[in-house]
Amino acid sequence: MNLLLLGRGKTGALVAEVARDRRHMIEVLCSSDNPQASALTPARLAEIDAVIDFTTPHAVLPNIEACLRAQRPIVVGTTGWYGEMDRVRKMTADAGVGLIYASNFSIGVNLFFETVRTAAAALEHSYSGQIFERHHAHKKDAPSGTAGKLRDIVRDTSGTELEITSFREGDVVGMHELVLESPVDRIYLCHDAKSRRGFAEGAVSAAEWIIHKKGFFDFRDIWHELK
Repeated sequence: MNLLLLGRGKTGALVAEVARDRRHMIEVLCSSDNPQASALTPARLAEIDAVIDFTTPHAVLPNIEACLRAQRPIVVGTTGWYGEMDRVRKMTADAGVGLIYASNFSIGVNLFFETVRTAAAALEHSYSGQIFERHHAHKKDAPSGTAGKLRDIVRDTSGTELEITSFREGDVVGMHELVLESPVDRIYLCHDAKSRRGFAEGAVSAAEWIIHKKGFFDFRDIWHELK
């Protein structure tokens, strides 16, 4: 495949490495190369099979819009745009291409999400709960998109809105914890990422999956189908 990666951060660098390991061709654009999605013209994207976005909340919506106008499928690993989800879903349908998004493309995290969905039932049985997330000191957003997804899963499953406590320290890749406590015991669930490679592998797998699909997809709904 011919892939275009938007973003040259730490995760983006690993996405490029994984893509090359899988024998894909990949071009990389950083934000300075692509202000307000100006580089994403239909002509530029004509030979691109799929776009992968790991940019910023400020840049991601113009990038999505440009790719959909050019009818190029896109994998979105950037968070911070979910308030526009209904509009982007409609744009994707109108474009007749595929878009897949996730707060986290790690297979392990998505297994964790399913475990949390089951465990959230405890909140209907005299348990209280709290979400903790830890990331490196340079991460700009808090809480993380993954922590927000955990909160959404718990709320949708149990009707309870949990508090998120965020820590920014050292070089922590990403740790997410759900603690459920009752007067008689404590349930402790944790996902601790050892590296960003799991995020990158999931994103490239998503690009391989989306290339012949049409529609708007959440990675947590399709990861079971990946090889």
